Amino acid sequence: MRIVLASSEAVPFSKTGGLADVAAALSKALARDGHDVWLLTPFYPQTRKNQGAADLPVEPTDWSIEVAVGSKLVIGNILRSRLPGTNVTVLLIDQPNYFDRPSLYQENNEDYRDNCERFVFFSRAVMETVRLLELQPDIIHANDWQTGLVPALLGIEYRHVPGFEQTSSVFTIHNMAFQGRFWKWDMELTGLDWKYFNWKQMEYFDDLNILKTGLVFADLITTVSPTYAREIQTEPFGCGLHGVLRARRGVLVGILNGVDTEIWNPTTDPALAQNYSCANGDASSKFSGKTVCKAHLQKQQRLPVRSDVPLVGMISRMTDQKGLDLIVKCADELLQLDLQLIFLGTGQDRYERFLEQLSQKYASKVSVTIGFDDKLAHQIEAGADAYLMPSQFEPCGLNQMYSLIYGTVPIVRRVGGLADSVVDATDENLADGTATGFCFDRYGPGALVGQVRRAVEIYADRPKWSQLVRTGMRQEWSWTRSAAEYVKVYRRVGLKRDHSTPACPLPG
Repeated sequence: MRIVLASSEAVPFSKTGGLADVAAALSKALARDGHDVWLLTPFYPQTRKNQGAADLPVEPTDWSIEVAVGSKLVIGNILRSRLPGTNVTVLLIDQPNYFDRPSLYQENNEDYRDNCERFVFFSRAVMETVRLLELQPDIIHANDWQTGLVPALLGIEYRHVPGFEQTSSVFTIHNMAFQGRFWKWDMELTGLDWKYFNWKQMEYFDDLNILKTGLVFADLITTVSPTYAREIQTEPFGCGLHGVLRARRGVLVGILNGVDTEIWNPTTDPALAQNYSCANGDASSKFSGKTVCKAHLQKQQRLPVRSDVPLVGMISRMTDQKGLDLIVKCADELLQLDLQLIFLGTGQDRYERFLEQLSQKYASKVSVTIGFDDKLAHQIEAGADAYLMPSQFEPCGLNQMYSLIYGTVPIVRRVGGLADSVVDATDENLADGTATGFCFDRYGPGALVGQVRRAVEIYADRPKWSQLVRTGMRQEWSWTRSAAEYVKVYRRVGLKRDHSTPACPLPG
């Protein structure tokens, strides 16, 4: 199959979150499976050097496209590169007025005011690039609200354009909380007829909603875990669009993300003080490197080098979604336990300030780094004994999978992909050798403290803790599994597509 993936970010060219990892890793896995994969993403020259892509060749081409954005005609140049170590062609849409900015979506914690215009342009640029290069894809796979207009453009404008007759659309939700909701008059920017601005298609409480647009017009919808696919059809998790998703549940599929094990692999990871593995599940010296990594991390972060206490890590956006409000409420109680905490990330000012003050109050037990540091992230995954993810909601989550691969036991709330990837250390699960972490259900500080306390207690039982670690490390999280599920989806939608413009039958 020929597959075009459209994503507003993709490593190593740009990144703010897991979408960038997924776009690149899925592309690689599909290409390894023999598919012809093209990845389209904006060119962000100011952020590229910060993502480790400064030395990755990006070549100019003679190709350019001109697209209508409202009443304007906007020109974009097409640059070309490849995902390292693959034959995946990356086409980068260069439009400096839209993409040559300090960050991808916002500055000083404020969204760019022209985000709707920027990503209407990108969505139209994707379609025109596919047309110009005569790619004739079987699938155009759009991701999140920034490309939510793509399925609508395919269904409304491009269905009978030569080269698109057999093209189907797949739209993936990575996080329902980000919807691309703009005032109604931004509908003019899309270039689509106002008749589509209705409650069944693009309108949402008198606003334009681009995520909803993708959900309504896509031939098939995926999201990033089976549990999240069920959750978002309910009011607590659907962020106001649960009715749309229930109406389209017949074409909604949850596929758990995978991990790029070329990047996340403790056996080969160059960021680690010492590499290690869990070969054959034995207690060989190959695993002793994790102890070295822990001591190195403690020393680096100015924590006492102690092997007798669990070091608990958290790498996260510092927001309510990630459970920072729980940590604020129970931090002092947590720190009465015999443990150490290490935090890395950025987010809301109040959480950044709180954690910095906590590290001053408990200097021998807490380390905080505000910012993004990829090398340190790898070192935390390797050096920590346990990993904290007390999320309000978590579509998939990747860090719990990184943690399992690195022998770091996750402590998670049982939602979304966390429920699909971590098996609670109940007595029964420990006895039958399936337990890989600690899970809680109720979103409250008491529930979080209870699971951390369980982890501290089991850490003291070294054979039991070692069993948890090794069971987690033996799990299969590579993208091979996930990519195979996507191929099933692509084949399904290719067989069933009737080439009509979808009209979502929402409840009245």
